[in-house]
Amino acid sequence: MGFKYFHIKLSSDYSEKELERLIARKLRIRKFDYQIETKSLDARNKNNVQWQLKVLVTSDELKGESPEIKPSLSIPYKERNKKIIVVGSGPAGFFAAYVLQMAGFQVKILERGSEVNKRAREIHKFETTAQFFPNSNYAFGEGGAGTFSDGKLTSRSKHISLEKNFILSSYVKAGAPDEIMYLAHPHLGSDNLKRIVQVLRKMFTDLGGEIMFETCFTDLKLKNRSVENFVTEKGEMEADYYILANGHSALDTSRILMERGVSFRTKKFAVGSRMEHLQETINIAQWGKAQLPGVKAAEYRLTSKLDNDQSVYTFCMCPGGIIVPSAAFANTNTVNGMSLYQRNNHFANAACVASVDINEILGKEVSPLEALDWLEDLEKKFYEITSDYKAPACSIKDFINGELSIDFNKESSYPLGLEQMPIWEFLPPQISDAMRKGLKDFSTRLKDFDTGNIMGLESKTSSPIQVIRDEHRRAEGIDNLFVIGEGSGYSGGIISSAADGVKAALSIIQLNS
Repeated sequence: MGFKYFHIKLSSDYSEKELERLIARKLRIRKFDYQIETKSLDARNKNNVQWQLKVLVTSDELKGESPEIKPSLSIPYKERNKKIIVVGSGPAGFFAAYVLQMAGFQVKILERGSEVNKRAREIHKFETTAQFFPNSNYAFGEGGAGTFSDGKLTSRSKHISLEKNFILSSYVKAGAPDEIMYLAHPHLGSDNLKRIVQVLRKMFTDLGGEIMFETCFTDLKLKNRSVENFVTEKGEMEADYYILANGHSALDTSRILMERGVSFRTKKFAVGSRMEHLQETINIAQWGKAQLPGVKAAEYRLTSKLDNDQSVYTFCMCPGGIIVPSAAFANTNTVNGMSLYQRNNHFANAACVASVDINEILGKEVSPLEALDWLEDLEKKFYEITSDYKAPACSIKDFINGELSIDFNKESSYPLGLEQMPIWEFLPPQISDAMRKGLKDFSTRLKDFDTGNIMGLESKTSSPIQVIRDEHRRAEGIDNLFVIGEGSGYSGGIISSAADGVKAALSIIQLNS
């Protein structure tokens, strides 16, 4: 059996038969198998947008190179009598728990929110009645915030290739499409994720793992460099190791850790708002046409570096998506974006955020607790200006000009309605001024970009605090406590958070080898 890597460009709407005919003709072979290794869209020439593929072809008629053997993650199993409690069922918490259960530990996940089907029902009720559910919303519940955030699987994190392949293959085992293994910008879609997280849960429990929903962590007890137990609404729970994967929204959990002496530091983060355009506008700007056969919807990623070294950039772009009310707590108002697998909604959305140095904004050395208070006050402010969960909004052109116009278009995917307001006035001047410059720059790079709207507060792109950890990912000075994922300040997004969880699990395995 021979092997050959085959690089090829194909039209956006190519078929499998077309690819097979081309392989046969170019390599002059008749019988073969093939596997797509990588696939990305090249839209630099709007008159000829093409897919770029790297394909591994195998055939008895070939004598070519051997295929690259991709190393796999090693998870050594042995029977162990160690118990582990994980708080949070998002990507970091779940994959930490899953790997540890595979390795023979006895693992229990505590999730403050509901299982995914109940969570989806209560989110729907919130979006139709504005009745807020404290522990069952876009932030809390099975699968974490990522379950309702499009399921983008790209990551800029380095040195996580083994972990990333394990995570992606686990998603495929749970029913995700095979394409996530090779697409340059894979995504799952929130509709698929609601099903996938249930299958992942079964994979975990089939190994003997346990998960308790609607079980909120409320405290921990420390003694002599160790956690003695976790306190929950359902009583105290003991284990040998404790993992907190509380996510970026559980500010109450971070405050508890600070009160108990867990060390944090402030770090740079990002704050802004969410933009929305007609998807057709983005398609034309990127492709030169309203539709491109074979491709669901056009994306964009934009960054603007300002003179003061501050950055303004787009984040979590959701083609054919929906803007959602993502408040984690009552009487706060934040927004996020999501899309379904087909990405066929009428609108496109993305965050526009500016990098933030909290010390510069407040003009002093800010403690981690003060940073959380500042962020929560901002989220409360955006609730108070509308007195409900409507999104304050204006056109991008008005934001740039600093003046509201009378022809504001309220048509939006946001389910709880828009209220025209000068939202630049509700953000700190250092942020709104930077965003204004960034938006002006973006409008020169994408045609009709300034025709969109900008709305709400986007405050969860990254954490303003970071736990201080040792080389094993343990909270500094505490031998059996691991703080991981977005709430730790070391990751952002599904893949990097899940990888942080996997690495924490591997550290515990190593400590017990």
